[in-house]
Amino acid sequence: MGFDAATAAVQAALDAGARYADARVMYRRYESMSARNGDVEELTQHESIGLGVRALVGSGWGFDAVPELSDAAARDAGRRAAVIAAASARVPGPPIDLVPVDAAVASWASECAVDPLGVPLSAKGDLLVGATATMREHGADLAEGLYQIWDTTKWFVSSEGHRIDQHIRECGGGISATSIGDGETQRRSYPSYRGQYGTTGWELVTSLDLAAHAARIAEESRELLTAPECPAGETDLILGGEQLALQIHESVGHAIELDRILGWEAAFAGTSWLDLARLGSLRYGSELMNVTIDPTIPGALGSFGFDDEGSPAVARDAVREGRWVGVLAGRDSAAVAGLGYGGSVRADGWARLPMVRMTNVGLEPGPHTLDEIIAATDDGVLMDINRSWSIDDKRLNFQFGCEVGWEVRNGRRGRMLRNPTYTGIGPVFWRSMDMLSAESVAWGTPNCGKGQPGQVGHTGHPAAPARFRNIRVGVRA
Repeated sequence: MGFDAATAAVQAALDAGARYADARVMYRRYESMSARNGDVEELTQHESIGLGVRALVGSGWGFDAVPELSDAAARDAGRRAAVIAAASARVPGPPIDLVPVDAAVASWASECAVDPLGVPLSAKGDLLVGATATMREHGADLAEGLYQIWDTTKWFVSSEGHRIDQHIRECGGGISATSIGDGETQRRSYPSYRGQYGTTGWELVTSLDLAAHAARIAEESRELLTAPECPAGETDLILGGEQLALQIHESVGHAIELDRILGWEAAFAGTSWLDLARLGSLRYGSELMNVTIDPTIPGALGSFGFDDEGSPAVARDAVREGRWVGVLAGRDSAAVAGLGYGGSVRADGWARLPMVRMTNVGLEPGPHTLDEIIAATDDGVLMDINRSWSIDDKRLNFQFGCEVGWEVRNGRRGRMLRNPTYTGIGPVFWRSMDMLSAESVAWGTPNCGKGQPGQVGHTGHPAAPARFRNIRVGVRA
């Protein structure tokens, strides 16, 4: 039924004058559960199915979507997409071409050892209830736990001959402990402030062993209430892998989105400080900075077999030895920019227009370990687990706050610090990176917002602890 509806929509768009058309049928099931202070708080389960179709007429795109898969509904959607495209084409603009891609007839499924939707609700609830109860027993005033599951099947057809089906299962979760003191509130989370997520089965959640970390993070949240404030000044900064993943997301991933660079996202999501004229020559960071765009990483949250334009998943460089060499692109934006590749276009549902999104954008591992980085640091601060983020529309100037920090003196980790923050300018910051660990984790970000109407993207960010020299930390009085 999925292929039949998509084929009917594409043919109707062509019959109505489109020179290119593609259609996606998507069926998604979603489940989440949250627990608080030893009790299940909320269970959410829903599913949706529908069809979205794009049509290209002249220099104008049109898009339409319907929540049913009958032949008549699909054909109506295809015709409406072509009519919208024709209307859009009447607005003066540059011609739109699409970079070539081989038409694929294929199936793809993500790796999944344990179907997350097949795990009994009672077992999932017991996990969250037990972990939050332990955090309460160890001093947390507010103990929370969460898991989320997405099970998505897609059928894609294009006028160029694509016929692709994909089955993508994603899940993850985490816990957090909040302690309240006299004029002070502190939180510790595991394994991340939002949890860890991947394109895999329930085995990911099992591997996190949430219960084993519940007591520790509760005790650390209370310890933070009386820990000294992070001092202000310039010092060497060591970032844990989870925080560095968000740094990559905000100051690299969004900056290299080609639609932002071209100004197509300026109305809502902003632009980018990057200039295409300097692609291939700009010094983005130090020679340790090797950033890849890689949707082929097994289990990472930004992985897939084909994007939502039918381009196959391919790994490519974004930054190589500190030099900017690649972007996240779609077939139309790449053609406008004179590039030869797309492969980074996705939509968060059948009713949304596909757009340039991050896949797995991450740092290749370095030659060090976290222990070696600490041992080589005479005076610095180690920060980890994101608490807040702020970055300008050009993805250039930023300030981040972390849940926890530690002094580093004479090669040793010292006392805990509360409210650690740091600030910088993207390329200056990345050029200061002089040590990078090999202890990489593909962190998953399930809440990346972009677009009008807004869409939520799932992205992955391989990252490991790293050191940055002479960084401004703390809050100046």
